[in-house]
Amino acid sequence: MDKSFSKKEDNRNDVDINEIIKPYLKKWWWFILSVLLCVAYGYYILKKSPEIYNVQSTILIKDARKAPSVEMGALSQLGGFGNSGANSVENEIEILKSKKLMADVVDELGLQANLVEKVGLRKYILYGNSSPVVIKVINEKIAPRTFKGPINVKISGDKLEFTGEGLTNPISSTFGKTISLPYANLIFLKNPEFDPPKDREIGELEIEYMSKSDAINTFQFGTNVSLVDKDGTVVALSMNYPNVAKAKDIINKLVEVYNSDAITDKNAESKKTRDFIEERVGIIANELGAVEDQKEQFKKANKITDIPTEAQVSITGSEQTRARLLETETQIALTEDLLNYVNKLANNQTMPVSVGLGNPLAAASINGYNELVLQRNRLLESATPQNPVVSDLNKQIQVMRASVADAIQKQRVSLQAIANQIEGQQDVFTTRVSKIPAQEKLFRSIERQQQIKESLYLLLLQKREEAAISLAITSPKARIIDYAFSSPTPVAPKKSLIMGVAFLIGLMIPMGLVYIKELFNNKVRSKDDLQKYTHAPILGEIPSLQRGANEVVELNDLSPMAEAFRILNTNIAYMLPKKNGGRVIFVTSTTKGEGKTFVSVNLALTMATSKIKVIIIGADIRNPQLQRFNPARKGIAGLSEYLHDESSKVEQYIHPSIFNPHLDVLYSGSIPPNPTELLSNGRYELLINTLREKYDYIVVDTAPLMLVTDTFLTSELADATVYVVRSGYTENSLIEFANHQMEEEKINNAGFVLNDVGKEDFGYGNKYGYGYAADDRNFFQKMRDKFLFRA
Repeated sequence: MDKSFSKKEDNRNDVDINEIIKPYLKKWWWFILSVLLCVAYGYYILKKSPEIYNVQSTILIKDARKAPSVEMGALSQLGGFGNSGANSVENEIEILKSKKLMADVVDELGLQANLVEKVGLRKYILYGNSSPVVIKVINEKIAPRTFKGPINVKISGDKLEFTGEGLTNPISSTFGKTISLPYANLIFLKNPEFDPPKDREIGELEIEYMSKSDAINTFQFGTNVSLVDKDGTVVALSMNYPNVAKAKDIINKLVEVYNSDAITDKNAESKKTRDFIEERVGIIANELGAVEDQKEQFKKANKITDIPTEAQVSITGSEQTRARLLETETQIALTEDLLNYVNKLANNQTMPVSVGLGNPLAAASINGYNELVLQRNRLLESATPQNPVVSDLNKQIQVMRASVADAIQKQRVSLQAIANQIEGQQDVFTTRVSKIPAQEKLFRSIERQQQIKESLYLLLLQKREEAAISLAITSPKARIIDYAFSSPTPVAPKKSLIMGVAFLIGLMIPMGLVYIKELFNNKVRSKDDLQKYTHAPILGEIPSLQRGANEVVELNDLSPMAEAFRILNTNIAYMLPKKNGGRVIFVTSTTKGEGKTFVSVNLALTMATSKIKVIIIGADIRNPQLQRFNPARKGIAGLSEYLHDESSKVEQYIHPSIFNPHLDVLYSGSIPPNPTELLSNGRYELLINTLREKYDYIVVDTAPLMLVTDTFLTSELADATVYVVRSGYTENSLIEFANHQMEEEKINNAGFVLNDVGKEDFGYGNKYGYGYAADDRNFFQKMRDKFLFRA
C-alpha cells in the first residue's frame, strides 16, 4: 500500500479556532493565578495610593482683547490708563503658567518641605491645621548623592528628633531653632492652628523635601490653566492633589500673585510714564516760553500789537489820506482858477462867491469886495466917476481887490503845503500795507509753533493727571469668579479602572507568555501537533510521570500510564501481520532522550501475561539503557557477547524480569568497539529467528535513527516499528526526518508514539482516567500539584 507521510500543504493553511485557543486553555491555571496576583496588586495600589482630589477656580481676565486707542499713538499707550489691557487672554494664560509666578507661590507658601504622616500603607500630606509644625526653609544646600530620604521626625512636647538613613547620627532640637539637614537649613515652628485628630494618634512622621526648582516644576506641571469658553475671557485653574487645603492655597495664591504682579507691572509702567511726562512738561514749558518771547520781540520790532488790526488801520488811513489829498488838490485848483479870474476881472465886475473855497476869510473879503463894487455901480447910475464918493469907493475897491488877491494867494500856498503833508502820510500808509504780508507770514509761523507747544503742553498735563490716577488705582487684573473649591469625591485612584486594568493585565500577562511560548515553540507537544506534520498512524500517547511516581507498569496496575500502554498494546496488535511465530516490534526514535527505552520496557511489561510470553532485547549496544531499570544487572553479559561469540547460546544471556515473571530480558551487554560489524555478522538475524519460536512478542529497544545506522541494519526484521516522539522535546523538523525514513521504507510498518505528554496536552480520552485508581482530587489539591510538580 502506497503511503505518503509528508505533511500536506493544505493542513498548514487550515485555521482551527480550537487549536488557536487550546494552548491558552491548557494554561488556565496561569490565568487564574495571574488574575489573582494582579487584582491583589491592584488592591494593594488602591490601599497605598493617596486619594487625589480635583481643586479648581475660575477667574475673569479683565481688559483682555481690547483694541488699542488711536489717540496720540505711542503716548496713549505710555499713559498706563485705559489702554493697558490690550493683551490677549492667551498671553495671560501663559503668564499664569509661568515659572516666575509659581516660584513666588512656592516661596510664599513654603512648598519645598512636606510633613507626611504614614498611616498603614498610605501616606498623608499634613498641611495647615492638620500639621503640628510649620516648616520654614532658610537656605538650600546641594545634597550629597549618597543621601537617602526621607527623614523621620519624632515630636515629644517641645523636643524634635530627626532620624534617617541619610543621617549619620540622630539630630535633636527644639522648636524655633535652625536645624541643619543634608539638603537645607530648616526652622520648625509650632503650628498654633493645629487641630489634632480625635479618633487616633498621630502616626509616623516624615519630611519630604524638594529643591526649589523641583518644587516649581512639580507644581507648574500639576497646575492646569485653560479657557472655559474660547469666545470669552474666563479662565479655569485646576490641580489634582491629595491635600485639598494645600491645593486651594496654591490656586488662590497663584491668582493673588498674578494680580500683584500685574499691578506691579502696571504701576511701574505708569511711574515711568509719569516721569517721562514730567520731563517733557518741563522741556515743552521752556520751549513755549521761548516762542512767547520770540512773539513779543517780533511785535516790538515791528511796532504792532495785532497784524489784522494794524493792516485795517493802515488801509483805512491810506484811503482817508487819499480822499483828503484829492480834496486838497481840488481846493488848490479852485484857488488858482479864482486867482486868475481875479487878476483878469474888470473894476465894475463882482467876484464869484460860492465856488467851494474852504477859506472863510477869503470868502468874507470877496463878499466885502462885491458889496463895494455894487455900491459904486449904483452911485454911477446917478453920479459921475469923478464923484468923490465914487472915487472913494474906487479906492476902497482897489484896496479890497488887492486884499482878496493876497488872501487867495495865501490860500493856494497853504493848500499846497497841506497837499504835500497828505502825500507824506499817504506814503507812510502805503509802506505799512506793503509790509503786512511778510510780517503776517513770519508771525503766523511763530504763532503756529506757539499753538503746537501749547497743545502738547496741555496734553502732557492731561496725561500726567491720568498717570497719577493710574498710580492711585490698584484694581486687580483678574476678578475671582469662584475661589478654589474641591471635588466632592476623589478623582483618583479610580477603583474600577485600576481593578479593571489589573484584571486585564492579569489576563494579558499569561496570554502574552503563552503567545510568545507558542511563537517560539518548535517542539511537538500534543497528538494534534504530531498529526500536522505526518500522516503515519499515531499509536498512542504516554502521560508524563509525576514527581515520585513509579516509571514502570506493575502487575494489575490501573494507573493512567498503565492504561495508556494497554491502549498502545491494543493499537500495535492491529498493525502486526497475521502469521505464525513470534512477532518482532522495534522501538526506536530520532535522537536520544525521547524515551524509547522507557516505552520499550513498559510496552513489554504490559504485553507479558501468563498466556503471552514476551522478551525485551536491549539492541542499543552503543548506549545501553535497560540496566538502569535494574541496577543490579549493570555490567552483565548480553547481546554484545552473544553477537561476538559464535559458540554461545542465547539462553545463557536471557534473564527474567524483576517486575513481571512473564517477561524475559536480554540486556545489551558491554559496549563493543565495532557495533556495526556485530549487528551485520548474521548472528542478530539468527537471534531473532530463534526467539520467534519461543516467544509471542519480541520487543527490541534499538538505537536512535539519526545518530547511528545500527537500527537500519536490522530494520527489515521488524514486523512493526514503534517510533517514539517526546512531547516538548522533539523538534518539529525531526518529524520530517522520520517521514523521510518511512517514505524510503527504511523502517517497516511504523507508527508514532507520543511520550511524556502533559495532562493538558492529552487527547480527550486520556485526561480523565478510569477505574478505582483514577485521579480523584479536589481543586485545591490539583492546584497544589500544579505548583509542586509542573516545571
